[in-house]
Amino acid sequence: MSDQTYQTIAVTLYFAAMLCIGWVAYTRTRDSLDDYMLAGRGLKPWVAALSAGASDMSGWLLMGLPGAVYAKGLVEAWIAIGLTVGAWLNWKFVAPRLRSYTEVAGNSITIPSFLEHRLRDQSRSLRIVCGLIILIFFTFYVSSGMVAAGKFFDSTFGVQYMHGMLIVAVVTMIYTLFGGFLGATLTDVAQGLLMLAALVAVPIVALINVGGPSITIDTVEKVNPDFFSLFAGGTALGIISAAAWGLGYFGQPHIIVRFMALRTPQEATTARRFGIGWMVVSAVGAIATAFIGIAYFALNPERAPKDPETVFLVLAQIMFHPFVAGLVLAAVLAAVMSTISSQLVVCSSALVEDLFKIFAERTGRAPTISDAMYVRLGRLGVLIVAVIAVLLAIDPSDSILDLVGFAWAGFGASFGPVVILSLFWRKLTHAGALAGLIVGAAVAFIWGQWPPVDLYEIVPGFIANVIVAVGVSLATYKDDPSVDEEFDRAAALAAKQPA
Repeated sequence: MSDQTYQTIAVTLYFAAMLCIGWVAYTRTRDSLDDYMLAGRGLKPWVAALSAGASDMSGWLLMGLPGAVYAKGLVEAWIAIGLTVGAWLNWKFVAPRLRSYTEVAGNSITIPSFLEHRLRDQSRSLRIVCGLIILIFFTFYVSSGMVAAGKFFDSTFGVQYMHGMLIVAVVTMIYTLFGGFLGATLTDVAQGLLMLAALVAVPIVALINVGGPSITIDTVEKVNPDFFSLFAGGTALGIISAAAWGLGYFGQPHIIVRFMALRTPQEATTARRFGIGWMVVSAVGAIATAFIGIAYFALNPERAPKDPETVFLVLAQIMFHPFVAGLVLAAVLAAVMSTISSQLVVCSSALVEDLFKIFAERTGRAPTISDAMYVRLGRLGVLIVAVIAVLLAIDPSDSILDLVGFAWAGFGASFGPVVILSLFWRKLTHAGALAGLIVGAAVAFIWGQWPPVDLYEIVPGFIANVIVAVGVSLATYKDDPSVDEEFDRAAALAAKQPA
């Protein structure tokens, strides 16, 4: 058999495994919206951790990050450093409090519904704005995954960009549509383990092929004498921008929803250890792939990739037996599909739980709509968002990292400060949260399109959100004993020692 046949078999087996997991999740998901959107708050710590990591990292971990480091040097590693610090802080402080507070505040199953209950918003405007922000930015985020999928098939199998993108879109949509949150989570775990194995195997085997660490280092220094500097070739604003990616973690709905699905707030500690361990090893593997790739392709220039973002793919194909290479390549699909599936579920919840339910209540139709109907509408939401994301991804010239960066900044600047303030500052009001959300999202969007200085838009958006949310809240705050009681109860539940 040809190399491509072996690789095709491996990738096909991967697709089949994901569909099987989706089917298992479907059989375990009852006609309950809580089950479909949050798996009944029954995730084990290691499952939540691997799921959060896999849904977070997307195609940028195996394509975007190695490509950036390969092209420009270790200065691009500030993104990974910032993300690791941000993820640790998120698990340490936000996870246990969000798990407890969402249960106390009306047993909320989405971030918008939590904010509405927490801030006593009777107008429903906060929930509607949250839902719209999720739909807008997640559509771009899902689109980045589609672009990565199209590039993957084009560079590895010679399949047309559009055809490859559609293959991934259809398979991901099927197991997400039927399996819901549990389907996305279980496939995330399998995909996270596959990504980890690939990011360990590729750089190790490539290092052996180059001839060992000393030859690799010498060769890289000849190609790029400044490669190992975290500052060479970068500006102060550029480094701040890269590290500021870590700010985004506090406002990513597809990540923090895993906190809400933990069995207890106390299990966030165990989950943090699993999640950060996975993340550190994966990030180091991605950076090492770029570093060793420079040396290998300097010694073998005829094999060098045309697109830096495909350095991981090309190395995998060169280093391994075609079938094993196919499994390694499937790790790229795992990174892409795990993120897409998680984001589709959150988009579905925004459409159904945060927008359609409000419409049904205001038109008097809510009593006639069953939970089973809401689940079916959730599946329809998955389909709608997936189709729109495919249409946006038709242009393959878009950079994966640029698309991810735009959506990441949008969520981090809009939801991040509001989530933190809602959990740790009892004086936040719904007017302050609403104003902060809108200003944060608007500043991030406008700055991203027309930047006055070369600074990642999440920084000004995050700062503007905090200033506006705090200022408006102080101006509109009224003492409410029920809010104080709920706040204290959530804090006590989060701090409770495990039995």
